[in-house]
Amino acid sequence: MAYAAAPHPAATPVALRIPVRALLPWAVFVGVFGMVLLYFVGVEQGALTVFSGNTVHEWVHDGRHLLGFPCH
Repeated sequence: MAYAAAPHPAATPVALRIPVRALLPWAVFVGVFGMVLLYFVGVEQGALTVFSGNTVHEWVHDGRHLLGFPCH
């Protein structure tokens, strides 16, 4: 039994270009968020402290050791 080949429509390429103007605010947000997170994990309760007490230190204690920051 012979089958007739059905014509396939030509695939059109999809451009996945994201303009820099749309990407820039997200890049700045991720950069600032990363720096704040790095501050709280690595520096808080050290020489520069924002919050008094050991609350922040206890919340990020395991992450601090995981990332190689000494704390005691």
